[in-house]
Amino acid sequence: MPGIDERRVLLLLQNSETQKDAFSEIVKAYSEKLYWVIRRMVLAHDDANDVLQNVFIKAWLNIESFKGESMLSTWLYKIAVNESITFLNKQRSHQNISIDDTDTFLLSKMESDSYFDGDEMQKQFQNALLILPEKQRLVFNMKYFNEMKYEEISEVLGTSVGALKASYHHAVQKIKDFLSIND
Repeated sequence: MPGIDERRVLLLLQNSETQKDAFSEIVKAYSEKLYWVIRRMVLAHDDANDVLQNVFIKAWLNIESFKGESMLSTWLYKIAVNESITFLNKQRSHQNISIDDTDTFLLSKMESDSYFDGDEMQKQFQNALLILPEKQRLVFNMKYFNEMKYEEISEVLGTSVGALKASYHHAVQKIKDFLSIND
């Protein structure tokens, strides 16, 4: 995550006169990283923007309850992951799709997104990601795309480092298998 002085920002958040400026600094510092965490889960640009907006609304409404026991970035990641999952569950519900089914509706949404400029290989890779169970996909995205350490992912997802390593390994293997079959 971007380098902001979290302690300084947290102090500014506690003062009603500097709270809005401090929160603006948070939004500026974390928007892009959080956008990509969300985008890799929901795939469509407009949906990612909507979820990102919800993340910052939820963060603003709950900033008083943030105790600083974890890093601010970790807290924001948790909110982003939870909001993304909530969004996906609503999408599945609207389309009568079981949580166990492959999220192929996401792929068709991504392909029709005017912001998607990927080639056939990118579509195949996204297809491979969509065959993963949601948690494996989350772990893969955080480790592969965001280059997060297992310890950070563990804090965000509340899962042991060992389980995360296994989940990532299984995800990589499933992706390799999918891509080799669909060559």
